[in-house]
Amino acid sequence: MFSFIRPLALAALLAPAVAPVLAKAPRELTYTVSMDPATNSNAFQVKLALPKLKKEQSIYQFAATAPGTYQVMDMGRYVSNFQAFDAKGKPLEVKQLSTNQWQLSQPDKTREIRYTIAETWDTPVKEHNIYRMCGSSLETDHALLNGQTLLGYPQGMQDKPLRLKLEYPSGWKAGSVLVPDKEGYYHLQGYDHAVDSPILLGRLTETATKLGTTDVALYCYSATDKVQAAPLLGYMQKMLNAAQAFFGGQLPVQRYAFLYHFADRSAGAWEHSYSSEYVLNETELTPEAAQNVVDIAAHEFFHVMTPLNIHSEVIEHFNFVQPTGSEHLWLYEGTTEWASHMMQLRGGLVGLDDYLSTLHDKVTYDRTRTDTTYSLSRLGLNSFSDEGQRQYGNIYQRGALTAGLLDLRLLELSGGKRGLRDVLLELAKQYGPNKPISEKNFFQDFTKMTYPEIGDFFARYVQQAESLPLQEYYAKVGIRYEPIRHTGQQIATLGALGLAPRETSVYFTKVGGPVQAAGVQVGDQLVAVDGVRNDFTALRRVASRTPGSELPLTISRNGQEQTVRVKLGSTEAVQRYLFSPDPSATPAQLALRQIWMKNL
Repeated sequence: MFSFIRPLALAALLAPAVAPVLAKAPRELTYTVSMDPATNSNAFQVKLALPKLKKEQSIYQFAATAPGTYQVMDMGRYVSNFQAFDAKGKPLEVKQLSTNQWQLSQPDKTREIRYTIAETWDTPVKEHNIYRMCGSSLETDHALLNGQTLLGYPQGMQDKPLRLKLEYPSGWKAGSVLVPDKEGYYHLQGYDHAVDSPILLGRLTETATKLGTTDVALYCYSATDKVQAAPLLGYMQKMLNAAQAFFGGQLPVQRYAFLYHFADRSAGAWEHSYSSEYVLNETELTPEAAQNVVDIAAHEFFHVMTPLNIHSEVIEHFNFVQPTGSEHLWLYEGTTEWASHMMQLRGGLVGLDDYLSTLHDKVTYDRTRTDTTYSLSRLGLNSFSDEGQRQYGNIYQRGALTAGLLDLRLLELSGGKRGLRDVLLELAKQYGPNKPISEKNFFQDFTKMTYPEIGDFFARYVQQAESLPLQEYYAKVGIRYEPIRHTGQQIATLGALGLAPRETSVYFTKVGGPVQAAGVQVGDQLVAVDGVRNDFTALRRVASRTPGSELPLTISRNGQEQTVRVKLGSTEAVQRYLFSPDPSATPAQLALRQIWMKNL
């Protein structure tokens, strides 16, 4: 249990033992979330006015996870001072049953629930830290709110309509895809809708544009005002136009909101059906920095296709109580990552060489940082487990590479008339936001609507983990793929080496050659490289040193630090995983390449 209330505030919170009679029970679940960062910047106060509950609705549930996070959240860890009251304001007995569940002793008499819930950013937990973009933050000049980090629901009422009012400092601005009514309430279709609708509050700048009939808003918090909404949207406009073209000229939503948080740390982004939120480092908005933001935004924006319009029952009927993986995570994340880069290539935002460089980076990640025998299907099903989380980053790498190959295969089989983009548009039209695909039969259904050969593709490269046929498939469009290119040049090397983060530290997972000879062992913590603590970028520059020279590494073993001097070995410089246009491509290959690059 967490308690972050100062003594005076705690006394005030406990005062309602003599509270006045509560108002008539509302028809909707009515939440009020209050925040006063000047008094307490660590927690939110939540009040829920209830319609009359049935006896079987005695369990109040907090989220164990949330859609699109693929991680255990256990929001009950952040809750304290959970209380229930009857219609006269009299306290009723409650009991915590588990991490995320509280039992109401008299649900039929309960008219109000109150609790304190700590923000996730600055609250220490022993395990399963919550990604910042999926969490909650409260500071003196802004706040980030995600529905599952604040709200729970009585079991059996996950799909009941609710309304939400926020109480926050008067000078703050609210940014969300949601629009409040005249009384300041946000109206939502149910708990899932609340989780799907993040809100950024505080000292924000904002701007908007229109894509066809879709209104697009952008809200921006920048700690030192280096990033403003209007210039940022200016950099994003071409990507948004390319996305519109990729979608066939009309986006599948009427309103969309980008929520940006720029400060001292980069955590990534989180997609939602009608919005996306970003937690990124604040830097000057140079063209290079802006392109990085655009690349991330392109990925999140494409999620209006998957999983908003294409998703299985696992997403449609989301289980907030027990995290449940979907075999089709490759579709939600891998295909989206492929599309985010492909639509920029096809829209003319990036050149072919830049796109091929992106492919190189993804193959490098897949081949050097993951278990290549771990299939995409297995990754999706195990995404919530610690085992799956260790492989999770590959859904954006091998997942995107696989989607790219699927696109090439579809274009080949259709004679250039129907690629993955076209099939996705057909699927979105057939299913849409309210009709799920079959978790069990989707591979067969996709195959039936395309070509028999696609079933074999899914079996080999999604359900199993056969090596991706990059050379064979990219040759179809006159692109050469070289797994390795020898140079004959000798460079310095550390030998076999594996490193992995654990909490806030980095540990050796594999040692060999010069590092092993210097006494480093698997499980040692890497503390410093060449005398510089917590900055390991020098490891990437080892090849620029002289073979036989020494590189000091500071390690920690059993709590004791020591410095070892690694004598660098020598190895041939080779280039790996290279993609390049084939100068001897045939007219047929070049013709298919043109279709591949302009499939809009």
